[in-house]
Amino acid sequence: MNKTTLFVSLLGLFVLLSGCEDWLDRDPLDQVTETGFFNTPDDFITFVNRFHPATGGNRVRGDIHTDILVYRASPPTRLAGDITINSGPGYGYGNIRQVNYLLEKIDEWEGDFSEIQQAAGEAYYFRAHYYFGMIKNFGDVHWIDKVLDMDSPELYTARDPRHVVVDNILADLDLAAEYLTPEKGDGYSRLNRWFALLLKSRVALYEGTWQKYHANTEFATMDNPAHYLTQAADAAREIMDEGPYDIYTTGDPENDYFELFGLRDYSDNPEAMRWTKMDLSQDLDAGSKLFNMAMPQFGGVTKQFVDSFLDINGEPIAVSTVYQGDDTIEMEVIDRDPRLAQTIFLKDDIVYILEDGTQQTYEDMIFNQLFESNTYTNATGYHLKKQFNNIRAYHHTQHEETPTLNYRYAEVLLNYAEAQAELDDLGQGSLTQNDLDISINLLRDRVGMPHLEMTSITDDPNWMFGSDISPVINEIRRERMVEMATENFRMDDLFRWRAMGYLNSTRALGAKADQFLHDPGFPVTNDGYFDVFANTYLNGYQFNEERDYLWPIPESQVRLNPEIGQNPGW
Repeated sequence: MNKTTLFVSLLGLFVLLSGCEDWLDRDPLDQVTETGFFNTPDDFITFVNRFHPATGGNRVRGDIHTDILVYRASPPTRLAGDITINSGPGYGYGNIRQVNYLLEKIDEWEGDFSEIQQAAGEAYYFRAHYYFGMIKNFGDVHWIDKVLDMDSPELYTARDPRHVVVDNILADLDLAAEYLTPEKGDGYSRLNRWFALLLKSRVALYEGTWQKYHANTEFATMDNPAHYLTQAADAAREIMDEGPYDIYTTGDPENDYFELFGLRDYSDNPEAMRWTKMDLSQDLDAGSKLFNMAMPQFGGVTKQFVDSFLDINGEPIAVSTVYQGDDTIEMEVIDRDPRLAQTIFLKDDIVYILEDGTQQTYEDMIFNQLFESNTYTNATGYHLKKQFNNIRAYHHTQHEETPTLNYRYAEVLLNYAEAQAELDDLGQGSLTQNDLDISINLLRDRVGMPHLEMTSITDDPNWMFGSDISPVINEIRRERMVEMATENFRMDDLFRWRAMGYLNSTRALGAKADQFLHDPGFPVTNDGYFDVFANTYLNGYQFNEERDYLWPIPESQVRLNPEIGQNPGW
């Protein structure tokens, strides 16, 4: 193979597999130069706008194929260890290459840097964003911070250790935070300083816990998790102390959590750090297609998830004196954390309010028809309500007018609490009650739940992570799952905690089957709970902990560049 042919093949490593359609839709980089682009500050903003759909995304379907949310028609194959070497994502650098091109043009700018400072900050943010996705998928990756050419030696080298790449990601986010505006803004157009710090806290928490819990395995690449956990806590605390955000509340604990996700405008919402306006004429994050949510989503949340909600006194249901049992879904929510009833549909919930004021309830519209000739499909009987707006006029068959809340201040508080608790567990920090009061307990205040008190945590015999994890970390993880459910965090959390083994030999269960009018034909446990995947995974999930925490490098890429290596177990 001659050098030119090898280059063309290897270029696919960094470009083509990032998504051919996305790449072909972009203006060729050489044509941008030839047409006299980057002559004005607006040119830089125009170029960086192409990356903005990355901050949107489909949060409504988040956490699918985890222990929280499942679909009957598509079993969670990765959770079950049921993947092959070529079933993962491509190892592609198309978006990173374009950001690098923009950053090179920023370096060549001869005018006042302040004129293009916002564009520069956003460029550094997006390079960090794309690289974060790469390290989550593949662990070690090539750190490329320039546009490559045919003679670039980087095309033929081994990957950089993941922690080296993360250090570069965090450095990019420091620059982004320095350059981006500190103004809150409208939350759907320009990025701000606080949004960069949010991603920094997320990346640093991910890497710190990854290195801690994967220590002494092939997946860990360094032995100083506190290096990242400290940065996670500091970035979150800076937002908490100096940023323009707060928890959204109207003083209505029975409705505020649900209402937060169905608002019509988040421009002035204190909790919204990034949202999709669903208006192609104004919204940079909306992309080319508006998300259709004309009907409530038919994903089924799991029995395990429902059972994780504390009772109204802050006690686990295993030791609760007020828990009513689970013969019906309506019984399950009585005297429970109010977020449960605001996450799943109950019979009296309003699905639609029509233009003439008519109200259609879940019982009349869906529950009584659930499982009837597959009219409405649901894997567990627990029908997801969170993130749905019941004003029918906002839902159209061709597009969706209900905004999507993508990133919110609640995550900042949860990141802070967890980072502080993990540092304390390592003996390199001191978690205090005040740390919980300014983070976790603000979320509990919104829904009227008792505070988490460090000195009076009740042992839960059903803690997912058992006694291997301290009580306070167990409760912080519970709070994160309950508060951020279906917002696309759960799989990342389970992976960074090295927690997938706890799910092995289990399956997603559902509600009691005998409460429904129609028999869906699903398998049912001896205790009467839906066991939808009983015939799919006879022995439960079989996640391979020696292999499946990272996707494999596609075989085609290993053949093109043998120095790239392969991930553990593949």
